[in-house]
Amino acid sequence: MKNNSISYIFLVLIHVIIGLVIFVVPLLSKIYALLIPIVGLSIVIRNKNKNNEVIFVAAYLVGVEVFLRMTGGNFSNEYVKFLVIFFMIIGMFYSNFSMRSFLYIVFLVLLIPGILVAASVDDLGFDLKKAIAFNLSGSFCLAIASMYMYKKRLLFSELQNVVIGIGLPIVSTVLYLFLYNPSVRDVVTGTQSNFETSGGFGPNQVSTILGLGMFAFFSQLILFSKSKKEIILNAILLTFVSYRGIVTFSRGGIITGVVMILCLLLLLFAFSNDRGKRKITLVFLLVGALGVGIFSYTSLQTSGLIEKRYANKDGKGREKKDRLGGREAVIDTDLKLFVDNPILGIGVGMGKENRKESLGQAVAAHSEVSRLLSEHGLFGIFSFLILLFVPFTLYINNRQHIYFFSFFLFWLLTINHAALRIAAPAFVYALCLLSVQIKIPEKTENTTS
Repeated sequence: MKNNSISYIFLVLIHVIIGLVIFVVPLLSKIYALLIPIVGLSIVIRNKNKNNEVIFVAAYLVGVEVFLRMTGGNFSNEYVKFLVIFFMIIGMFYSNFSMRSFLYIVFLVLLIPGILVAASVDDLGFDLKKAIAFNLSGSFCLAIASMYMYKKRLLFSELQNVVIGIGLPIVSTVLYLFLYNPSVRDVVTGTQSNFETSGGFGPNQVSTILGLGMFAFFSQLILFSKSKKEIILNAILLTFVSYRGIVTFSRGGIITGVVMILCLLLLLFAFSNDRGKRKITLVFLLVGALGVGIFSYTSLQTSGLIEKRYANKDGKGREKKDRLGGREAVIDTDLKLFVDNPILGIGVGMGKENRKESLGQAVAAHSEVSRLLSEHGLFGIFSFLILLFVPFTLYINNRQHIYFFSFFLFWLLTINHAALRIAAPAFVYALCLLSVQIKIPEKTENTTS
């Protein structure tokens, strides 16, 4: 994507049209879902992935996933994850990958015992293939994407194009949400997560992708807006994405988006000179004022219920016993299962089956960390430690990657409230491993070390 005013504004307009057209003719969502990988593959093959085109195609897929799922375009729940894996493998075919990324192969190997344990379970009602697809597709997506992106060199401007690649389909998502539910006031009756304001899809996933969209358009606003038109456009996009994210009444994604933005501002402040620090302080104050304005407007539209939601109160203002929307019970069950099965765990997908007895219903884990503990045991701990520490070993010599902490925190916070239900946390984690250069070096090579 050429980073100029005309092309950027044009692309945003195209995605506004996409959102409108698919709302009017929902069947086109299936065609859209087919065209993206076809067009993406043709671009990759034509260019032989010389400019890491697979990363840009995968970024677009990540951004469009929730939109496709809420409009019925996905051919399966794991459709986008498998496509991301496919494009990363294509990228390895053209560009190879660093042998130093072998730890992510180790990560995958550590998941095998959990599969074998589940395979040994004698339960006619248990579908192992389905359990693996549901619980491990996100982990496979993360590992394959990480292997490809491990120390791949990208200019910071190219990385921003990746971020905007995620953000553009979110424009379509937000427009669709406005058309699906134009009056928030009419459908908000309590403080629970709201499917009506989330396009009829899971509020947790919608909130997650809109939180990521907040970061995408905020970073574009303060770092890459080169004209008044772009400044106004990105400010409007940031406002609308934030508003529609808040009214999902799902807090995780929005809090994560705010944390990403604050993290970026703090990092920019730390590495700026005195003049730069004054500018960052002004930006912080303006963004704070914008945030207060958006939240206040949302409060008016929801008759104050959004304030109660973030204060962990019910519609009548009473304090709720649980602070994580019932997730405490699921995490507590996972921890007990880990204590009872500390070495191998209970097997992939068996946590959901076990909760039928303890909680009275088959509830899937919302925390990937607690799921790794209960279903993979000690092997799950080791696999998580790999994910936790490897990015920091690269960041030591990769200080120009100013999005690193924002990306890493997005992954860490998201897997603790939405697991790996969608491809976004897996892909964004892999972005932490890129070797980012702000300035163009004298000699650039598109190979990995």
